[in-house]
Amino acid sequence: MGKLLSEYLAVVATVDPDAYATGTQLTDAIDMEDHEQVMFIVQLGTMASSATIDFYVMECATSGGTYTRLSGKSITQLTEAGTDSDKQAIVNVKASELGTGMRYLKGSLRIGTDAVDSGVIALATSRFSHAVTSTSFGDLASVDEIVA
Repeated sequence: MGKLLSEYLAVVATVDPDAYATGTQLTDAIDMEDHEQVMFIVQLGTMASSATIDFYVMECATSGGTYTRLSGKSITQLTEAGTDSDKQAIVNVKASELGTGMRYLKGSLRIGTDAVDSGVIALATSRFSHAVTSTSFGDLASVDEIVA
């Protein structure tokens, strides 16, 4: 019997799903020293009539420092007018794509003009161990249960 996907992928960051008003929601900081790559999944529910969503990945040398956009790691703006309600978008980032001296990532979900039901989940592959066998490189503490 093969390994479970949850043994290879860890939930490393989120913007918890909610009905967000305009503004910016940031994911948790992700230490790319621990991970080979991260996949950000942006999830949209119902968008208000003039709503817009932008998502981009930012990088920083320290977890609490000033983050800047990572070139080429953003989605095309999603809109209700573009019939983007109830859709998803994915942004992949490899550790090797970070700038010199950069170690940490965050995702930035920007809601413009009107409310949107949305969330983000980031899944990562660890450099050092399978996600299920290590608390250092595994899932966020908010992961409540894994069923096999």
